[in-house]
Amino acid sequence: MSSIITGEGVVLELRPASFAARALGLLLDVLAHTAVLWGLLVVVGAAAPELDRAAMGALVTVVVVFCFVVLPVTVETLSRGLSLGKLATGLRIVRDDGGAIRFRHALIRGLIGFLEIYATLGGLAIAVALFNGKSKRLGDLVAGTYALRRRVQAEAPVLHSVPFLLQPWVSLADIGRIPDAAARRASLFIRQAHRMSPGSRVAMAQSLATELAAHVAPPPPAGTGPEEYLAAVLGERSRRELDRLRLTRERNARLGARLGRLPHQRGR
Repeated sequence: MSSIITGEGVVLELRPASFAARALGLLLDVLAHTAVLWGLLVVVGAAAPELDRAAMGALVTVVVVFCFVVLPVTVETLSRGLSLGKLATGLRIVRDDGGAIRFRHALIRGLIGFLEIYATLGGLAIAVALFNGKSKRLGDLVAGTYALRRRVQAEAPVLHSVPFLLQPWVSLADIGRIPDAAARRASLFIRQAHRMSPGSRVAMAQSLATELAAHVAPPPPAGTGPEEYLAAVLGERSRRELDRLRLTRERNARLGARLGRLPHQRGR
């Protein structure tokens, strides 16, 4: 699994495709392109029976280039990294920074793909992908792209709960000045804390608790651990935000009911 850190310090987890998934998607694409090639060759053979061998050879070459280069490049460009095989296997081609690919990336992948997939019967693509951490083939290395898994199981939302012993303190604490970016980093830490090594977990919790403490008053009771502190502050912050949303919804409902009773509504 790879990750990208945004400007606000939020970690975006990106799951590269496995070698098996890429191989299956590629096989489906090759079969689709071969089927299109066969159909076009049948049409060409029936429509141009009087052509000489040289003209027929040139026409066949054009059809082959169309099916194995022009068609996949066009499909990937218009769909921003998708194809029939990738749709079936739940993959998408993206840039190394996680963004959508453009025509330049699709063209590089298509041109090199003709060499490593069709000219070498897939041997070069397999050899390169096997020794790459993201299962990149040669075209991906040159274009700066890789295959991303689109079908991933969504993680359950984290419900921040306030520890019982800290409820009296945090209910009276001033936490309204906490920046949204800092709150998101702390929330992300709580979500991913169980995956971290003990040393990194403690250090990150202490760092985030110190950052939030600059915007929270008064300080917590003595002996409060950093993770308990983060859970209490985030839990109370979420509760207050939900209360504000509920009050806003109730106020809007009362306002709507009052407007519905105005005199100009009775005659309608």
